[in-house]
Amino acid sequence: MDPRMNLVLIGYRGTGKSTVGKVLARKLGRTVVSTDAEIVKRAQLSVPEIVKQFGWDHFRDLESAVCRDFAARDQLIIDTGGGAILRPENVEVLRRTGTLVWLTATVETITRRIGGDTQRPSLTGTKSFTEEIRDVLTERTPKYQAAANHVVSTDGASTAEVASRILQLISHESTV
Repeated sequence: MDPRMNLVLIGYRGTGKSTVGKVLARKLGRTVVSTDAEIVKRAQLSVPEIVKQFGWDHFRDLESAVCRDFAARDQLIIDTGGGAILRPENVEVLRRTGTLVWLTATVETITRRIGGDTQRPSLTGTKSFTEEIRDVLTERTPKYQAAANHVVSTDGASTAEVASRILQLISHESTV
């Protein structure tokens, strides 16, 4: 991986992007940034408040602007929101200056990890928590696959193990 390139973590919420991003930032001496945190900062509203007041399209517009801004910088670890890959222009701009690593986990693992998260509104509004995760993952999986340069499962792995696997993948990338 070109040392100037960004490292972009993609995947459904609860797959470990934020936690792994912090470890990678420490190991690589880089800054970690979160698209969702930046959206909240700019809007001065929580994600549920943004969606409630303005709708998902407005949230996605804010997300696209943040993706463009982060992609214009160098040497970042970018922790993207789970839906960042829904817009092809986000994937395109992030790939231009970054390597995308898709963190995966089973529905059961995700359910266990995010069971108490109240910072995200329902994506479907009608299904059980587990059904929603399963359905949204089914819909997004082809998009994650198409966007990813690398795929790393986080099931049953410690944060350090996941970070080490990513470091192996990107160091190999620069030797190819």
